[in-house]
Amino acid sequence: MSRLAVCSEMVYTDLPHLERVARIRDAGFAVEIWDWTQKDADALVATGAEFTSMTGYVTGDLVTPAGADDLLRTAEQSIPFAQAIGCPSLNLHGTGLGEGGIPVLPVEVVTGDMWLAAVRTLSRVAELGERHGVTFVLENLNTEVDHPGVPFAKAADTLALVSAVDSPHLKMNLDLYHAQIGEGNLAEMIRRAVPHVGEVQVADVPGRCEPGTGEVRWSYVAQVLADAGYDGVIAMEAFASQPGTAGSDLALTRFRDAFTL
Repeated sequence: MSRLAVCSEMVYTDLPHLERVARIRDAGFAVEIWDWTQKDADALVATGAEFTSMTGYVTGDLVTPAGADDLLRTAEQSIPFAQAIGCPSLNLHGTGLGEGGIPVLPVEVVTGDMWLAAVRTLSRVAELGERHGVTFVLENLNTEVDHPGVPFAKAADTLALVSAVDSPHLKMNLDLYHAQIGEGNLAEMIRRAVPHVGEVQVADVPGRCEPGTGEVRWSYVAQVLADAGYDGVIAMEAFASQPGTAGSDLALTRFRDAFTL
């Protein structure tokens, strides 16, 4: 059975972060975080929450020599924090994201040389993960709504890169919100990707709110994941559609209902 987790950056936003973590824990979910550099590992551990994912780098990219070195350097800096809070997965993107999710170095055309450079960089990332006993996950994004200019954004792209590296320490973070916007055909993508998936993230489309507020039939998606043999983390990385604490409570309930088979 999959473990359900909730991103603490997007719900209970009227509360301090540690209170958000505690509320998610009390509701029976694991917790995901983004930027670890602004957080206190000891305080997070003291909440008693289970942490399943965090951003696994600070700066860098997959394709430029300096960017790749920067990504490896900051990924290695992220590992002690992940180990301190017991977090097994460290999340990566095709390039560093700045304010509002806009890429620091947007790319209009991804060339063949960029693909080869990305595979080399991710192979180094996988070796880093193997040395330290952690798993890095590469997340697909969408360029139409949230992250214009991100290279290797589509789920098919991240699947191709992860498959090429072929390491248990580099998996795919299959974000179904981004995949629905960028590609659709979620069931077939799930069936193709599951052997390489280390985590699944969900939010409904349009609006990026909890399951049940948009166009995706999540009960069907949940069954496809189960039938494909996926039993890893499924995380709600979504805003609550209703305001306040009560709205976030409702969002967590809707998420649990959608993924309880």
